[in-house]
Amino acid sequence: METSTTAPRKFAALRNRDARPYMIGAGLAMMADNIEHVITYWVLWETFHSPFLAGFQVISHWLPFLFLSVHFGALADRYDCRRVVQAAQGLFMLASVGWAVLFLTDTLQIWHACVLLVLHGCAGALWGPGEQLMLHDFVGNEDLPSAVRLNATFRSIGVLFGPVIGSALLLGLGPTAGIAVNVLFYLPLTLFLFRTRFTGHTRHGGPNPTRLGVLGALRVLRDVAGDRVLMTMIVLAGLGSFFVGASMQSAMPEFAGDYGSGAAYGVLLLANGAGGVVGGLLLEVFDRIRPTVRAAIVSTVLYGLSTVAFALTRNIWLAVLLLLVGGTAAMASMTISQTVVQLRAEPSQRGRVLGVYGMSAGGLRFGSGFTVGLLGAAVGLRQSLALSAVALCVGTVAAGLWARGRTREH
Repeated sequence: METSTTAPRKFAALRNRDARPYMIGAGLAMMADNIEHVITYWVLWETFHSPFLAGFQVISHWLPFLFLSVHFGALADRYDCRRVVQAAQGLFMLASVGWAVLFLTDTLQIWHACVLLVLHGCAGALWGPGEQLMLHDFVGNEDLPSAVRLNATFRSIGVLFGPVIGSALLLGLGPTAGIAVNVLFYLPLTLFLFRTRFTGHTRHGGPNPTRLGVLGALRVLRDVAGDRVLMTMIVLAGLGSFFVGASMQSAMPEFAGDYGSGAAYGVLLLANGAGGVVGGLLLEVFDRIRPTVRAAIVSTVLYGLSTVAFALTRNIWLAVLLLLVGGTAAMASMTISQTVVQLRAEPSQRGRVLGVYGMSAGGLRFGSGFTVGLLGAAVGLRQSLALSAVALCVGTVAAGLWARGRTREH
């Protein structure tokens, strides 16, 4: 049942001269992603006051992961991943330039916004599989856990600082100049990929030239379903996305209101964002957690339990602590499962398999709008988040029992 590697060196990926600049560039690009959200969401609400657009912002961001991740994984298998990732960065930049032109000319309409929001979502989905193949190519199997952890940590730093920088650009430069400046944060990663010799395929004999149609995508799903370890990791990622997913940040205003302090909102947002960063650093410093199915299950259950406790507590400092614990557990769950998937997948199909993982981990995030949001309208947000987190724990334990009963130990 276990898939593991030898214990990596601490911060091993940072010692790699190609992985290090890639991760820094990825953190800046993720920061730019979040800067764009801050500026465009504010402008859209001020311009249209449309609940439809507010909902579409979430849907457009995650549905491309659900419907396109396997095909984007096939592109990563088939082509030079440097160019795939650059194409994704190009789509991000095109979206930012599009917003800037529409703001400057004062011609923004709802359909323009929908097109650019979908374009931005597609860029994120295209980026994922190619990035993971690049990380594996940079460091190989031995240091892959470190590369996955640290890359996720740099991304979390981008998520943490994106709203801060975005707000500063919005207030200091205005939305038009702010979104135009945002393009610059995508350039370091894009330019670095012209310099590195790694293509995502140099360790395994080159790209897989096989095309992927609808039937090919179904075959990939069938092959993944036949590997119990892979399937367990993909199910765990999907459970976390569907039951909790993107709901935590959107729920913070209501939780902060219960503490009776305007500062509580900022404190909770900071703790929620810092959880992933702190978690990534702790996991790298204390690198005793090996990438195994058992470790992924335990960390996912811990994430669910800390979320239940966060939903029920009325003490703000306990809530902050639980957000930090939950962020660490969520980081462990994500990076362990992602590493196991990389190590289990056949090299010729790694991008496709990672696409299936991305379909589950990213595409199912829209489900939290139902499990937390709509249920919250009926029973209260705290209760709906707690019930959803309990469902995550139950589903995780069930997946663990299924994996233990159906797979041999590796």
